[in-house]
Amino acid sequence: MDFSSSELSAMIFKRVVRQDIGEFPLDHQMLSVFMALDGKAPLGAVARQTGLNMSSMREIIAKLMQNGLVEKEDQKIIMLDKDFFEYLVAHLSLAVGPIAQVLIEDEVENLGYELSRFPGHRVTELIDKLAQEIRRDEKKNVFLKMMAAKIREKNYLSA
Repeated sequence: MDFSSSELSAMIFKRVVRQDIGEFPLDHQMLSVFMALDGKAPLGAVARQTGLNMSSMREIIAKLMQNGLVEKEDQKIIMLDKDFFEYLVAHLSLAVGPIAQVLIEDEVENLGYELSRFPGHRVTELIDKLAQEIRRDEKKNVFLKMMAAKIREKNYLSA
């Protein structure tokens, strides 16, 4: 598999039901990844769940695919767009000042993604983490209200 970490982290894989699964040698890491693949969670989430980095995940998925034990799920993942991030920066800036852009970039990276490839289904987690940086409750509440409206408008959670 020749994918960047951000592409791989957004991909979704599912287990393939096979009668001969016992014939394949699976080490502890491979087994934990195999069991965590549910056809819904992206590999970035599976990596965090299993405590593996994306480099290890790439090798394990390649071996599992080679043995026909998993396959890529053809599910469309909606990514946050430029308009959303501009809106996010503007509203977070109102609450925390000019450091907003840096906070967003850092949190996106902490969650294992890039700004250009951040999945919509993780948007509430991102917003919650950023809201923790807002000290004044009234500003935090306004920020959360505005972001909730934008998330609904963009339909990020219905995918």
